[in-house]
Amino acid sequence: MRETTISRKTAETDITLTLCLDGTGTSDVHTGCGFLDHMLMLFAKHGRFALSVKCIGDTDVDDHHTTEDIGIVLGQAFNDCLGDKRGIRRYGSMWLPMDEALILCAVDLSGRAALGYALDIPTEKVGTFDCELVEEFWAAFVRTCPCALHLRKFAGTNSHHIIEGAFKAAGRALSEAVSIEEAYKDEIPSTKGVL
Repeated sequence: MRETTISRKTAETDITLTLCLDGTGTSDVHTGCGFLDHMLMLFAKHGRFALSVKCIGDTDVDDHHTTEDIGIVLGQAFNDCLGDKRGIRRYGSMWLPMDEALILCAVDLSGRAALGYALDIPTEKVGTFDCELVEEFWAAFVRTCPCALHLRKFAGTNSHHIIEGAFKAAGRALSEAVSIEEAYKDEIPSTKGVL
């Protein structure tokens, strides 16, 4: 099983996260931010990951540190679970319709960090959650699980639907990228021989 537990404690957040790439879509998420909990549960469900997140953060300030730091730890967990990336598909993509919203997520687990972020979210907030934190989350993820990850909105007017579509699409794309190709399970998917 490709599974890891990571703990990270700073003056702003105290996080323990467990990830299994070969899960069934189960989650136990308590971040102190209800909207982020919802997005992470959807991410795990659609990625078929097993995910547990416990975070105590300075949400009395706002949700910034909690959101960014969970992105950091989730990226670290993916990177740990992947090891040398032997046998993985490496690439994954998903076109995801969420009611009126249409989102594309494409990922390359290349070992090089690049975020292509083009989600035009029409409101500043969904509930109490600052919509600009979606980009912060994925930027943090890409820094610690070095990959090219692109999120693009092709349609959508409802901020909740756009963000939800992005997290679902990312779960599906990453699920494809981390899956093992049985015929190539002993190979590194790169002509360089390393990712």
